[in-house]
Amino acid sequence: MKEQLDLFHSKGTTHLQLKRPLAVFDLETTGVDFVKDRIVEMSVVMITPEGEKTIKTYRINPTIPIPIEASQIHGIYDEDVITCPTFKDLAQEIFDLLNPCDLAGFNSNRFDVPLLLEEFIRVGFSFSIDNRALVDVHRIYTHFEKRTLEAAYQFYCDKTLANAHSAEADALATYQVLEAQLGKYDELQNDIHFLHNFTNEERFLDSGRRFVYLSGKPAFNFGKYKGKYVEDVLRTDPGYYNWMMGGDFAQHTKQKLMEMKEGLRKK
Repeated sequence: MKEQLDLFHSKGTTHLQLKRPLAVFDLETTGVDFVKDRIVEMSVVMITPEGEKTIKTYRINPTIPIPIEASQIHGIYDEDVITCPTFKDLAQEIFDLLNPCDLAGFNSNRFDVPLLLEEFIRVGFSFSIDNRALVDVHRIYTHFEKRTLEAAYQFYCDKTLANAHSAEADALATYQVLEAQLGKYDELQNDIHFLHNFTNEERFLDSGRRFVYLSGKPAFNFGKYKGKYVEDVLRTDPGYYNWMMGGDFAQHTKQKLMEMKEGLRKK
């Protein structure tokens, strides 16, 4: 554990200024399709506004086979999780842990957050990201350096990342890299909402990035109605709603579409 705790003492770090807890998390999964794949390991580094840090790691039975290609990356095989709780078993605990928090991760806006949302929706939990800061350390890193987590850890912290592709080691390293980035780049502000805006090039409504805000209103971000306001399309082409709800879209995308349709009905 000493080696892991040493990760909190990084070269050139700046203490994060927080107004609410920050959950820096990482997922190991059955694959890279956030709509279809499942979580096999999740680790959360929780940082309070007072600077206290705790770690919570879950090993999870994904209820589907883990492809050998994925196991060879993160080292978790079917037999390792056969007796572990499922996400459904852990959903309430994870929800309660994360619900008061802003979120941060490495490439989390494009993968970890969307996959986590899918897992929650699958078991009947509504975990909202609407009023939550999402800080993607990978976005900061690629903006300035354009490399991998292992390279980022070596570059910013002058250390070699041991146990890469274990959720706990990666989450701890991500947190340390974020603090080091704040100490290195004057362009960055030590403010979670600034980092949220910096690492989200556009304001998306859903994990699948099918909807985006244009001039403050929800609009489509794909297909024949790209750039068109959702409420206009739902009025003029109601069949498009049915097509999307029956299509192979992320559950979070469908959830947001249902919410927008219900909002339009109440107007």
